[in-house]
Amino acid sequence: MESSTSRPRVGVMRVLVVEDEVHLGEAVRDGLIGEGFDVELVADGQLGIDRGKDPTFDVIVLDILLPKKNGFVVCEELRSAGVMTPILMLTAKDGELDEAEALDTGADDFLRKPFSFVVLVARLNALLRRGQRTVHEVLEAGDLTLDPGSYRVHRGEVVIELTQREFSILTVLMNAVGQTVSKADLLSSVWGDSFEGDPNIVEVYIGYLRKKIDQPFNRRSIQTVRGVGYRLDPSSE
Repeated sequence: MESSTSRPRVGVMRVLVVEDEVHLGEAVRDGLIGEGFDVELVADGQLGIDRGKDPTFDVIVLDILLPKKNGFVVCEELRSAGVMTPILMLTAKDGELDEAEALDTGADDFLRKPFSFVVLVARLNALLRRGQRTVHEVLEAGDLTLDPGSYRVHRGEVVIELTQREFSILTVLMNAVGQTVSKADLLSSVWGDSFEGDPNIVEVYIGYLRKKIDQPFNRRSIQTVRGVGYRLDPSSE
């Protein structure tokens, strides 16, 4: 089983677990779901990079020994791509060098295998508290606001319910407000570099977003830049 996703809920902390050891990965996933987290499990390093770019994840649990790309490479590539999501790396029992390299490549914390699940949850909660203070800045574009920490979007005082994918697209656009974001960049940021489906899926989701954040409020903030991509312009009526 390569990946498993429970449905995102407003206000629930999202965790990406990158672990190829099936029984361990599924045990961690199921345990965290039982603790009230929203969890996605992937089983190789490339998927860890692709999904780790999703800005709606609050924390990443990352193993070192992974197929395709190891955890050090995953961590380094995410940090190089500007991803600042807190990362907890799982290291070997006697892995002092692993721990040093984990921190050198950008991990925020490490946990030695085998580990106590209680300690894992405590470490994650500590990273989440730290991350909420430093990472989850509320994004604003006119009267449109997006809070990555609480997974909430408002137009003025009105709460707008978005799916995970819609939320991720809007996060990318609001991080680049006033600038044009190419379709290729949206695909890479939201669906991952390994996406092999129809790239027109971006247009479909842009349509979904417009129906939720623009049309009910007589706005046209999401603009199409023909042949290039999309731009969020909060001044457009």
